[in-house]
Amino acid sequence: MRTGNRTRTALRASALAVIAAVAVVVSGCGSDPAGDQPRSVTVVGTGQVTGTPDTLRADIGVEATAPDVTTALNETSAKVTDVTDAVVAAGVERKDVATQQVSVNPQYTSPSPGGTSEVGGYIASNTIRVTIRDISKASAVLSAAATAGGDNTRISNVSFAIDDDSDLLDQAREAAFTDARGRAEQYANLAGDSLGKVLTITESTSGQEKSAAPGTFERDLAAAPVPVEPGQQELTFTVNVTFALD
Repeated sequence: MRTGNRTRTALRASALAVIAAVAVVVSGCGSDPAGDQPRSVTVVGTGQVTGTPDTLRADIGVEATAPDVTTALNETSAKVTDVTDAVVAAGVERKDVATQQVSVNPQYTSPSPGGTSEVGGYIASNTIRVTIRDISKASAVLSAAATAGGDNTRISNVSFAIDDDSDLLDQAREAAFTDARGRAEQYANLAGDSLGKVLTITESTSGQEKSAAPGTFERDLAAAPVPVEPGQQELTFTVNVTFALD
């Protein structure tokens, strides 16, 4: 009886040993999903450069109100032609004048009590985009446009820009990447690693056009020179870079 018990105990122990061995083998053959991903660090680098704007853009429009569509359109067409001729005479190349918008909308009368509103006339507008490539002429150009357009002249969306900013962007891009690499190297050192190759790069820019809108205004007889100061324009380049860690 004792021999049988000893035999059964030995068999159980052997079985448990086999199960344990199988469990160890299965665990050793498994893979760590995180191990398939390379260790990396992602940083944001910023580069800023400053330049002087050399271009001014402005939307110049005229409006006219008339009892019928034809009269309203004809008046705005005549006025916008005068404005175009005036800005060209003031130093803008004709190729730098482009039509932005032409519209005609009905104007409704105020209804009497119990009545309904009716079309009392039409308002037409014609807007051109003017690009002034010589900033020193900008003041004279805007004044000439306001004088030629008449009382319903509208000037809006005035902004400065750097016509060819490729060199500045190259400088900003280099500064941003240098900044990103410096940050990544610091993190790698703190983690006790060395910086590896670049895995991804994503970039973005800002500040390529600066608003300088003086607001919308009407002509007051012969318009006085409009003060225009381009100041300095800052281009900011931001780059997201992912480096491998070795």
